Amino acid sequence: MSAVGADPVLRVAIDSKWYRPRDGEPVEAVRDLAFAVGAGEIVCLIGPSGAGKTTTLRILLGIDPAFEGRVAGAEGAGMVFQEPRLLPWRSVEHNVRLGLPRARRGRDLDDLFARLGLSAWRGSYPKALSLGMQRRVALARALADGPRVLVLDEPFVSLDDAAAAELRALVVDTVDRAGMSVLMVTHNVAEAIGIADRLLLVSRRPARLIADVPLDRPRKSRDRAWAEETRAGLAARHPDIIAV
Repeated sequence: MSAVGADPVLRVAIDSKWYRPRDGEPVEAVRDLAFAVGAGEIVCLIGPSGAGKTTTLRILLGIDPAFEGRVAGAEGAGMVFQEPRLLPWRSVEHNVRLGLPRARRGRDLDDLFARLGLSAWRGSYPKALSLGMQRRVALARALADGPRVLVLDEPFVSLDDAAAAELRALVVDTVDRAGMSVLMVTHNVAEAIGIADRLLLVSRRPARLIADVPLDRPRKSRDRAWAEETRAGLAARHPDIIAV
């Protein structure tokens, strides 16, 4: 179960973020973007391509420290990128364990591999896996050290519908069991409506928060008609962000 309204475990306040393209003029990517994620909450960040969503993730993860503002609660967050980023010369198990601090790389991961359907693949190498299975390995690596916050950047992109649905269900089940918080960037509004507790809609560059939309209906009772009605309502109110 989500814990909407719980005390935030992650706070992000980016006053301004500029970058200078090679041989180009300075560009402001983010301006006055502030939000929080509560304990056990799944929050989806949605906005146009090039709006600064991935830049925001890089800032909160500490990959890009050149910004004005503050971030609290992102220490030790687990991260799943758009690409699995697995080492092809390492087995599935080694790839997962490399995500752990050296002192804990020998910990028991049997339950994690079992929950993600990876037990039979522990000794396999990434080239033997489908993209969907590689994404599971990337998810296992992010979860291996039990983070309080899981950050996902388009984790289901390029998967067929069945594989994407299966991986979404695994993510939701895993974070619900652990009481973990999730911040996910996605362009897929229907996907976000299916799993999120809240949607954060951001503007075109420079990214700023346009709307904070709670989805109060329990996930298990969200049928297609409700999801389509919700999406249509969002598109009507925010046509620059969500296509009709």
